[in-house]
Amino acid sequence: MKATTVLGVASLLLQPAYASLRQISNWGFTPGGLTLHAYIPNNLPPNPAVILALHPCGGSGQGYHQSSGYSPLADTHGFIVLYPSSTKDMNCWDVATTRTLSRDGGGDSQALADMVDWAIANHGADQDRVFVSGTSSGCMMTNVMMATYPDYFAAATCYSGVSAGCLAGSPGSSPISADPTCANGQNIKTPQEWADLARSMYPCYTGPYPPLKTYHGLDDTFVHWRNLDEQLKQWSAIHGVSFSHEVANNPRQGYTQRVYGDGTKLVGVTAQGVGHVVPVVPDEDLRWFGII
Repeated sequence: MKATTVLGVASLLLQPAYASLRQISNWGFTPGGLTLHAYIPNNLPPNPAVILALHPCGGSGQGYHQSSGYSPLADTHGFIVLYPSSTKDMNCWDVATTRTLSRDGGGDSQALADMVDWAIANHGADQDRVFVSGTSSGCMMTNVMMATYPDYFAAATCYSGVSAGCLAGSPGSSPISADPTCANGQNIKTPQEWADLARSMYPCYTGPYPPLKTYHGLDDTFVHWRNLDEQLKQWSAIHGVSFSHEVANNPRQGYTQRVYGDGTKLVGVTAQGVGHVVPVVPDEDLRWFGII
């Protein structure tokens, strides 16, 4: 055998064995027909972190595994990624009904919390290092999960969504079924009104809420960029922090960070020239989560 061939075989043997996306069938009850795939690195360390990654309308967990960029980083840094799928209403997450806008109400939010419980119970995941992120409808659900299960998540990021409760009472949660007032950026409330709405989803809770970093494109007219302002109102009131300063061209050229307080509880990011949706910035998410 030629030396070059031997070296090539040795190189292949030394390459890391990457995991594959797994379909999970035993995670819990599924009132809304949700399904779950998970990316679990082969060399998973003890007590790994978990990211609950929520796809946009029309998407799927498998698709978000391909587009979000979390899975390759999971191999490097040793964390689990949960990729649920919504299967109804154009594959949008239910962010409108009382059952999902209530703690343990039997809706999508409870099903997603059950998925987190599955990862903790079956893979020894660290319950203090569970994070949630999502795009568009997934960002809307991220805000809902922060309100209904704030004790489950250490931090959150999201892209091109709306405040928790913005679509409350709407006939549906998809572009064809929802009341357009919210997506058009016309559901305007005071910070206290938004905070009260979020707290009403888990009224007996008195603990801290997850820090949030949320992105929105300034050319977004599909889910209007004014919704970023409403999100920032809601979570600034909940965290008790005020706008402090801006940081230009961070994390990318044309992106501007709106920093609240000392920047550890709430940051909004506007993306100049970006419509719907802002692409996921997975490495920045991991920094916000404290994974890297």
